[in-house]
This record gives sequence, structure tokens and C-alpha cells, in this order.
Amino acid sequence: MDENSKMEESVIRALFEQGLMSIELGEEYGGTGSSFFSIILVVEELAKVDPAVALLCELQNTLTNKLFMLYGTEEQKRTYLPRVSKDTIGSFCLSEAGSGSDAFSLKTRAEKKGDYYIINGSKMWISLAEDAGVFFVMANTDPSLGYKGITCFIVDRDTEGLHVGKKEDKLGIRASSTCPVTFENVKVPVTNILGEVGQGYKCAIRLLNTGRIGIAAQMLGLAQGCFDHTIPYTKERVQFGKSVFDFQGMQHQIAQVATQLEAARLLTYNAARLAETGRPFIKEASMAKYYTAEVATLTTSKCIEWMGGVGFTKNYPIEKYYRDCKIGTIYEGTSNIQLSTIAKNLAQEY
Repeated sequence: MDENSKMEESVIRALFEQGLMSIELGEEYGGTGSSFFSIILVVEELAKVDPAVALLCELQNTLTNKLFMLYGTEEQKRTYLPRVSKDTIGSFCLSEAGSGSDAFSLKTRAEKKGDYYIINGSKMWISLAEDAGVFFVMANTDPSLGYKGITCFIVDRDTEGLHVGKKEDKLGIRASSTCPVTFENVKVPVTNILGEVGQGYKCAIRLLNTGRIGIAAQMLGLAQGCFDHTIPYTKERVQFGKSVFDFQGMQHQIAQVATQLEAARLLTYNAARLAETGRPFIKEASMAKYYTAEVATLTTSKCIEWMGGVGFTKNYPIEKYYRDCKIGTIYEGTSNIQLSTIAKNLAQEY
């Protein structure tokens, strides 16, 4: 899948069939009725094997399903939740060419025409767009209000005027598609507004805060998976009459990374616990996302070094973990955005 930059249909189908795309949804909608913490555990475990598959699961559970559950009308829930629990992937359309970290400076416009809105604009870096069946489109209904004009619209893939562009040829998580999406006079009924007019920015902030915990779990699982592949090799590889693992210099490096992995896990689990119990968690989510991305970067780099020449080849999965981890410092809020969020919360505490 990595080489072909394509998620296999059998993998997507299996995720749905095993209930991993609707972990927190109620059984009345076809979900498993489990917990947010369960999502984090599943994402961590999937990322140990393939972070791209983990991302698909993470985004479906922490963005698509939660958007419908938190902001959907009863009619929207009845229409879409059975679909997203069975076979329909959702895709969140926020970023644009001129609005990355400054997400709410977006230019996509939604103009009201009777009982409909007409959406025009373009989005970039849209995850899962290639396979998505429904899109959450952030568009401004009144630019004079700035970010307070931003509204979230539900747009089905087959809506006339919606075009998914050529997917990006990425460094890592290649099996997960990232595409531009354009909207040319896309006609959306008023009934497809998710939440309230002008409240889209609140939806985005709330969901991205919880989503950061999911990305932390992805980075944690990625790093642990890489570590788990590498350490047995260092115990088997013999140089100078003993295993590479038995050299004290190696042992100290390995012990340090293992300790950082455990610290990253505890940060992630703590943020998930706070979010699940309804307690303040924004600072802790940013800490978890920031730190796990840093630890994943260190771990994968060290694992290549510990593996030696073979770690630099595609015969082993180590180089893939190394490529996959880099996005962790970029999406769902860059590392600098996380640090700014942490500092802002500290300022309020003191």
C-alpha cells in the first residue's frame, strides 16, 4: 500500500466489519458503543503495524463520527451515522492554500440562495478525500464577520460541482490519500448545515482538540512498533563476539528511548482520560501531541542507527516508520502551535 499510495479495499472493508470505524457510536447506529479511550488504544495498536491505517481509523472516529454525534440534528444522525458505521468514510475540509495554521482565514464562500447555499472555493491537504463518501466543508457565509461567519456543511461526494483532485505524492503515510478538493457552485440545502450558522469554527476547535489525542496515539504506536521491530535485531546481531544489545553504550540509548516511550504513553492516556470524563484537557492534549511527535522522530531515527545498514533499506520496515512519523509535527496543529497552546494555558493558570 505504501509503494502504490493506495489503501487496499480489503483493509477498509475489514475496519468497518470489525467495528473499528464506529467504536464510540451507539449500537442503534451500528456502532460498538465503546469509549473514547478505546479509540485511543485501537489507534495505538494499528499504528504499530501501519500508521496510515491507524490514521483512517482515527479520523473516522474522532472527527467524522463525533461531528455527527455532537452537532448533527436527529435527521442528520439517522441519515449518516448508519452509513459511516457501515461503509462510508468522512473527510474534513478545513485547510486551504492560504490558511494552514491560520485555519480560520479561509476563503471558501457559501452564499445563501433561498433554501440552499452555493459553495465556491478550494481546499488543500484534505485527508482521506480519495475514498471519502461525505465531506465536512468549512465555508464562510458572511466574510464581514471574519471567523464568526464560518459554517460547517455536509456535502455528499456525488454532489454536482465537487471535484477531488490528484492526490499528493507524499513522503510518508502514503496509503492514506491527501488531495485538493474544489467546489464550483456546489448547491447544498440548508438542512445540511452541521450545527449552527457561524459556529463552524467552534466545531473545528473542539474536534481538533480531541483529535490531537488521536494523533498522539498514532505517533505513540508508530514509535513503539518501530522499537519492537528493532530491539530483537540488536539482540541477534553479533559484533566483536557479542550481541549489539550487550554493549553498554547501546543499552543506555535503548533504555533512554524506552523511558521516553513510556512517558509519551502516559501523557497520551492521561489526556484521553481527561477528555473522556469531561474534564479540561486542551493543554494535556497539546502536550501529548507535541511530545509523542518528538519521541517518534527520535525513536525512528535511533532505530535506523541501531539496525545499521539494513535499517536504511526497504527490506525492513524501519525506514517506513521514519518517513511516516514526520507528519506528526505538522498536521492537526504543528508542534509550534502545540507549544503556543500549552503556553497560553499556562498563562491562564498562573
